[in-house]
Amino acid sequence: MSIRSFEKGGEMRESNLRLLRLTFEAAGIVFEDEGEMVPGGIGVRLRSTDENTQPEG
Repeated sequence: MSIRSFEKGGEMRESNLRLLRLTFEAAGIVFEDEGEMVPGGIGVRLRSTDENTQPEG
């Protein structure tokens, strides 16, 4: 299923959700697991900047 279909209310396979999370985490996104508090408060945020999270180009 595509992200577009998911945004319209479709179901997404667990394997696709895991791949999306891994992709976002590799790009520097930090997710909180349920009940977890990461520094900076509740939500999704960018990891601290380093040479591995700099935009390409």
